[in-house]
Amino acid sequence: MRLATFIQKNMEPILAKWEEVAATQLPAAQHMDTHALRDHAQQILEAVARDLSAFQSRDAQMTKSRGAAPKIMSAPETAAQTHALLRAKSGFDIMQLVAEYRALRASVLRLWTDAVVTESTDFEDMIRFNEAIDQAITESVGFFNGEIDQSRNLFLGMLGHDLRTPLQTIQLTAAHLGALNAGESVSVAASRLIRSGARMQALLDDLLDFNRSKLGLGINISRTSVDLSHLLADELNQIQTVHPSNRLNLSVEGDTRGTWDGPRLQQLLGNLIVNAIKYGSPDEPVHVGVIGGPVGLRLEVRNSGSTIDSETLAHMFEPLKRGLHDNVTSNNDTSLGLGLYIAREIVTAHKGIIEVRSADGQTVFTVRLPR
Repeated sequence: MRLATFIQKNMEPILAKWEEVAATQLPAAQHMDTHALRDHAQQILEAVARDLSAFQSRDAQMTKSRGAAPKIMSAPETAAQTHALLRAKSGFDIMQLVAEYRALRASVLRLWTDAVVTESTDFEDMIRFNEAIDQAITESVGFFNGEIDQSRNLFLGMLGHDLRTPLQTIQLTAAHLGALNAGESVSVAASRLIRSGARMQALLDDLLDFNRSKLGLGINISRTSVDLSHLLADELNQIQTVHPSNRLNLSVEGDTRGTWDGPRLQQLLGNLIVNAIKYGSPDEPVHVGVIGGPVGLRLEVRNSGSTIDSETLAHMFEPLKRGLHDNVTSNNDTSLGLGLYIAREIVTAHKGIIEVRSADGQTVFTVRLPR
């Protein structure tokens, strides 16, 4: 008996085996009924049976074994993809999802070989069945990971939003204590709270910006007419206050007026300078140059130190990455590793370009912004 025919004629015992395995995936399956445990299993098996019955070339079979079968345009989601979404919403983890498919593969082949023990087993059917299951696993895992990422990003967004109010209360209270003139000990404690609150605010802002970009919303900008040289000088002064032992130099040429989001570009510059301070030589200054041209503006942040290798440069703007040149101890580094990623997103939101190069002991970040 061909495997496709066997699956169609023995759907119920196969589904019973699926349900039996699904029920062991605790704690997610603890309160699931038969309908939930068998979720889309029949549709997945029917799709596999149709696949086994259809003609396929060797190339098509190889493609399917890699989980890269062409998408059916008339179907927004396959049964395997929908199954993955519902399993993710039900609290399954990725190993439990794959365990269902492993058990399905084993139980179908065992039932089939037991039924045709006196016949000549069609090994081509067995190969094609495995390929079809591999395709279903790929579809499920892809959608499962997507659903988990979406849920995580929504959670981070809600967490970041809910943390804003208590953080603002802490900052306002600290500022009020600092203004009371209640003695040196109170003033010192208030200053410490203010600095800690500012660091927390920066981390929270980075987290929310990262979350927006991961949800496909991008960095939010609000354009106004600004003179960038004034904004950047103010940002440099603030950074110099936090890093008094580091030398920061600013040079300005040409017309630096344009229509940009001023606070976002201050954030951009702050991220680039803090990165330059963190990884550059403490004895050498960080140079910031702004050059206004006829149709746009070029911003450069240059620091001296170890030359960054090409492999690290290629991943410099990726989120949550630590470069091979990272010489900052975990005790002193309170960043999330999002600064350069957010810098790139800010530039992208302004329709600009950001690049980095490193050679002969100097690293230069260059930003080009249309006016």
